[in-house]
Amino acid sequence: MPPLKRRLEFALDNRALREAVLKSCRHSVAARDAVVGELDDYEAARNKAREIRQTALDNLNPLLDEFTARFTDAGGTVHYAADSATACAAIIDIISRQPSAISRQPSAVSHQPSVISQGVKSKSMVSEEIGLGEALNEAGIDAVESDLGEFIVQLAGEPPSHITAPALHRSRRSIGQLFYKHLGIDFTDDPAKLTQAARAHLRQRFLKADFGISGGNFLIADTGHIVIVENEGNAKMGLSLPPLYIAVTGLEKVIPSLHDLPHLLALLPRSATGQRITSYVHLLRPTREGEDGPCEMHLVVVDNGRRWALNDPVLREMLLCIRCGACLNICPVYQTVGGHAYGSVYPGPMGAVLSNLIGDRPEDYAELPNLSTLCGACRDVCPVKIDIPKLLLELRARLSKPMRERAAAMGWGWVMSSARRAELAGRAARIANSLLPNGLPGGWLDDVGRSFREGGGC
Repeated sequence: MPPLKRRLEFALDNRALREAVLKSCRHSVAARDAVVGELDDYEAARNKAREIRQTALDNLNPLLDEFTARFTDAGGTVHYAADSATACAAIIDIISRQPSAISRQPSAVSHQPSVISQGVKSKSMVSEEIGLGEALNEAGIDAVESDLGEFIVQLAGEPPSHITAPALHRSRRSIGQLFYKHLGIDFTDDPAKLTQAARAHLRQRFLKADFGISGGNFLIADTGHIVIVENEGNAKMGLSLPPLYIAVTGLEKVIPSLHDLPHLLALLPRSATGQRITSYVHLLRPTREGEDGPCEMHLVVVDNGRRWALNDPVLREMLLCIRCGACLNICPVYQTVGGHAYGSVYPGPMGAVLSNLIGDRPEDYAELPNLSTLCGACRDVCPVKIDIPKLLLELRARLSKPMRERAAAMGWGWVMSSARRAELAGRAARIANSLLPNGLPGGWLDDVGRSFREGGGC
């Protein structure tokens, strides 16, 4: 992966990308503002949503136990995965044990296909987090993304650029070119025709699918339901048609009661897409005999650093997040460079925090907390009132430069806070510069002089 500076330079030099991202973000912000304004008491709704999420985190273990008992009693199976590798291995094992997969195992002497199973997958950020797509492919399992935005970026060989709008960085023309190349249709940039082409392709994949995979927005402890909110119906198709269904989600997604769900649904779609409610809200449990649905239902609950974050007295607040994406849409940095510049699965303000808490290599994202203006807009739009600027500052302090550099910076600040001390430091520097064989390193004296000439001090 290129360094952060190079990724930022690429995004800033790409005018088409910047225009597409800015247009999409501004549309989302306007739509959100319109429907949030309809609520009788928006602040009270935010307080209630935060209270629900906070209660869930404070009682995480008993709530997960309760959910597991309810889901298992209904006929499902729950798998707990400590990290990405464990989660992917569990999902591959579940799929590989299906009769359809066993019958497709390649023969040592025949020309049988290398794909042992094929299925459909709906949008899931946790599956992106654990690298599920790549792991399935390496295992000979073909899973097509069935969400339109995810389908587009899968064809392009890209990660999602946004947690709720994966392809917002792409223009209609670029999508038309992708479909012309990969689906064999005549080039068009008409959204309706492009959607029809994707629908025709995906319909055949749904009908032939051995399994369906989805994420989960919430897990309801007292009923054992998995909650999924979506607009395209593809998650429901992935549940209804294949004989095997697998959901994968983070362990922090549990909530105490079915009665809590309406409070969260009043804010999640409004904050994410500017809708009062999404087109579909699914409450899923294993099917009983005689009911339509999969023969097997599995849930993989992923830790991947979440328990570590939960034990942090300050940063645990980030686990309240319900993944609406409102902070990305409002952020002036995200609006300018888009999601890929961050280099992480979770971009934007929430991603700058979350990427440093979870995953296999959180240390790779130590620069992201600096990618913020700290304007506070992300805090103002967050439906569960996460103080993201506070968390960014906390991470900046923890991930800052070595002690000697921090001491030097503190000393510099002390000197420059007084005109008298600054003058004396300048004199000392000039003397040192004249005495040292090669002068002071790095043009330091020139930089100091320039700052005083241009700004009258620091």
